[in-house]
Amino acid sequence: VQLQASGGGLVQPRGSLRLSCAASGSITSINYMGWYRQAPGKQRDLVAVITSGGATNYADSVKGRFTISRDNAKNTVYLQMNSLKPEDTAVYYCKAEQYNSGSYYYYWGQGTQVTVSS
Repeated sequence: VQLQASGGGLVQPRGSLRLSCAASGSITSINYMGWYRQAPGKQRDLVAVITSGGATNYADSVKGRFTISRDNAKNTVYLQMNSLKPEDTAVYYCKAEQYNSGSYYYYWGQGTQVTVSS
């Protein structure tokens, strides 16, 4: 499974961005895909995930501002980020969990920088 993340950039506070994560390769049995972020000097934290069944989960800090969705036909997951704050500045990584032959496998995309600043 290969994950290609895109959509980051520089945005002013209260602005919006949409991140995309396209999955390719052997993408059967992917249980969930999601977004994590890592700010300088901090650990990588969950932002939002969406399961194959469409269930979602969000970090408390982004609830009501971010929305994760998926387009199964395009094997792509999106993260719509609204009302962005400077503390949302981080490198955002896409992650996928796949179940195959009795084992779980985890894949990461390359990361995309999101900077919120005036």
